[in-house]
Amino acid sequence: DPNVKGIFINIFGGIVRCERIAHGVIEAAKEVKITVPLVVRLQGTNAEEGRKLLAESGLKLEVADDLWEAAQKIVKLTGKAA
Repeated sequence: DPNVKGIFINIFGGIVRCERIAHGVIEAAKEVKITVPLVVRLQGTNAEEGRKLLAESGLKLEVADDLWEAAQKIVKLTGKAA
């Protein structure tokens, strides 16, 4: 969709562990060949491991530790404030 300027994923992993979510994000991003900025914030079970997987994935994405940081990153990358 040409109207999509960026993707912001914000997940709290309580039941599903964050490293599993990270694997899903990596797989999906590779499959659809995302061309817009992607920011991912993971919090919860195994969040550190999930963030590490994302950071080392080789994909063009930004990883954030908290919601505020993630929101600032996506706004900066897209040049759009909601």
